[in-house]
Amino acid sequence: MAKERRPAEDLSIEELEALLARKRLERRQARLEKFRQSGRAVTVSPDPMPPSVLTEVARLSSPAEEVKTAEQPAARRGRRTMNQALLLIEVGAVLGLAFVLFSGMGVLRTLNREVAEALAGPTPTPTPLITAVVLPSGHTPPTSPGGAAPNEAEIPANLRPLVQSLAQVPIPTAGPEQARAIFIPALWNDPAPVVQGDGWEQLKKGVAQHVGTANPGQKGNMVVSAHNDIFGELFRNLDQLKPGDEVLVSTATRQWEYRVTGVQLVGPTDVSVMAATERATLTMISCYPYLVDNQRIVVFAELVGG
Repeated sequence: MAKERRPAEDLSIEELEALLARKRLERRQARLEKFRQSGRAVTVSPDPMPPSVLTEVARLSSPAEEVKTAEQPAARRGRRTMNQALLLIEVGAVLGLAFVLFSGMGVLRTLNREVAEALAGPTPTPTPLITAVVLPSGHTPPTSPGGAAPNEAEIPANLRPLVQSLAQVPIPTAGPEQARAIFIPALWNDPAPVVQGDGWEQLKKGVAQHVGTANPGQKGNMVVSAHNDIFGELFRNLDQLKPGDEVLVSTATRQWEYRVTGVQLVGPTDVSVMAATERATLTMISCYPYLVDNQRIVVFAELVGG
């Protein structure tokens, strides 16, 4: 197919120079062929042309399809390289997203495990809401000149205002999980009522539980007290209890069994016996000795199966 001819004014300077060089070469080749036919052939060295001219001549003398075909491998290589780079970027993005999701799941599992451990951890032991400075149930003996009365002489002078202010704190209403009755088979024939608070007025009504101490069956120290020589003498014979004796404490819903572990005599201000414990325990306190009341007898017990 003949090449499409372009007007001279549409050609660039380089194209014109290449075209002229091509024409000169064609004329020389024609003269050389003429000389060969007449027997006068001679070797003619063509004038050297600049490399740029030779390149342009080659471009003009080559079909457009050949030039395009020569350029295609380089273009394909470039596109292939670009596609590979994009593929690597996509793979990296997917791997990065997978890593983020995996890390997030690991953090979530860790948080869930920590929450589960916290929920399954040891039950906090209750501590008294009101800090005692002297053991409860203290009073003067009924045989004293003034009769039975709260024994303020037991309280250190600097702490008496504190004890008086604590006596004005309202007693909370008993809940269904708090003690309602206590029964010591080795000492009694019938259960005794349990009231909340261990002030002078509460101790008139039965066995008194110190506010804020553990409920029956609960981990911690349940502290109760009663008088030994007034208001029914409920705890008169605590000194007769021995390890292994049974103490039953009832709530509105069930009954709990404790076993005596020991008996101890302490001073009125030895409030350490009321401290919270890690196990479910019961501490019973009363004045001692009978009709003297200058000490305290303390009986310790532990929950059966606790």
